[in-house]
Amino acid sequence: MYPTIKTQTLSMIAEMTANPKPSYNIDGQSVQWSDYLKQLRATVEWCDQQIARCEPGIEVVTIAQ
Repeated sequence: MYPTIKTQTLSMIAEMTANPKPSYNIDGQSVQWSDYLKQLRATVEWCDQQIARCEPGIEVVTIAQ
């Protein structure tokens, strides 16, 4: 699930940065593309954290002789 969300979000970031748009106001609403890009990047970071929590850790066992 998290890898899919991350992949989709990275695709959206790639599209946004390839075709940047200006921020604007319409009917009293403000659209800030830079804020939206920050939100998408935060989503990628969140996905990375969730993926890291799901992956098994490496455990090294040693035996003294």
